[in-house]
Amino acid sequence: MHEHRDLFPTKFIEMKGIAEELVEMRIPLRDDAKPVRQRPYRLNPRYKEKIRVEIAKMLEVGIVEPVEESKWISPMVVQDNKIGEIQICVDLRKLNDSCVTDPFPTPFNDKVIDNVGGQEFYSFTDGFLGYH
Repeated sequence: MHEHRDLFPTKFIEMKGIAEELVEMRIPLRDDAKPVRQRPYRLNPRYKEKIRVEIAKMLEVGIVEPVEESKWISPMVVQDNKIGEIQICVDLRKLNDSCVTDPFPTPFNDKVIDNVGGQEFYSFTDGFLGYH
């Protein structure tokens, strides 16, 4: 991993060029699902500039893109992280309620750890500032 360090992005700008078919996600909805448009949560004013900077970074590399109108709207949630930066998340609970139930859910963390334990390397790319 140290020899090929240049293959792993460490900054937003390095994430450009990811093939869309590898990262685009489709959400299977129930047949009776009706779009939900939630109002935004009230945000702490001290986050205003940090939010603007983080969203500008995500727009610049194409992690998010502007949308004129959407049938589904979920509010943004901002969290402080341990290194003094913010993490922007989206409250998707209402959308999750409208999704088709997955018969093969994600395994529990302890099962994943058991499966990778003892391996020489374990790597994953999660957008390094949160799950995108």
